[in-house]
Amino acid sequence: MTSQKKNSNALSDTILIIEDDKSIARFLTVSLETNGYKTLCADTGISGISHYFSANPALILLDLGLPDIDGFEVLSQIREKSDTPVIIVSARDQEFDKVNALDNGADDYITKPFFIGELLARVRVALRKRQPKAAEDIFQLDEFQLDYKRRKVFVNGNEVHLTPIEYRLLHLLVSHSGQVLTHAYIIKNIWGYEEQEDSQSLRVFMANLRRKIEKNTASPRYLLTEMGVGYRFVDE
Repeated sequence: MTSQKKNSNALSDTILIIEDDKSIARFLTVSLETNGYKTLCADTGISGISHYFSANPALILLDLGLPDIDGFEVLSQIREKSDTPVIIVSARDQEFDKVNALDNGADDYITKPFFIGELLARVRVALRKRQPKAAEDIFQLDEFQLDYKRRKVFVNGNEVHLTPIEYRLLHLLVSHSGQVLTHAYIIKNIWGYEEQEDSQSLRVFMANLRRKIEKNTASPRYLLTEMGVGYRFVDE
């Protein structure tokens, strides 16, 4: 029998927290509910998967170090059925874990300890991605503007001239604004294949883009680097 992915735009507005540390789960619950979200908690991977199927949550906060099954297995089982946003909230801070999680379907990754303001911002971004959007001709954030129809980029009202690859790269990042895109994901989508040695070429293109659109390349406003993982175009 063929399974079908759930519609990620449907039903519940609940955030499912899969976290075995009771103090962190309680902190997340209070913080989220104070900010107007409904929550549901699970302290094991198996119970988390069960709650996911019964509640159809709007978003999942998933710890990797669970007492029964690894968080990667939970992520895998959820991704077999659904594109519900998943944010990894984990003490594992190794680049391998971050890249592995993002490449296998996580929408974002935040390491413990974290500031609740940052987590709430990531939650808002993930939930916005879940909502259906009307087709937009223009993306604008502060002084930055991307005109999809005319394939033009403007900063502070001035057109920025980009090469075709620079435009495709920027378009990809803007289309996933707020989301970390791994090096491998970007390279595959821009060049059509995955080669580790092309990470250097990607860094060169990103440096060129920053010079063209950032006021201060040492402290970028729009194009952020997630060290060892990839890049993020800011969402807010």
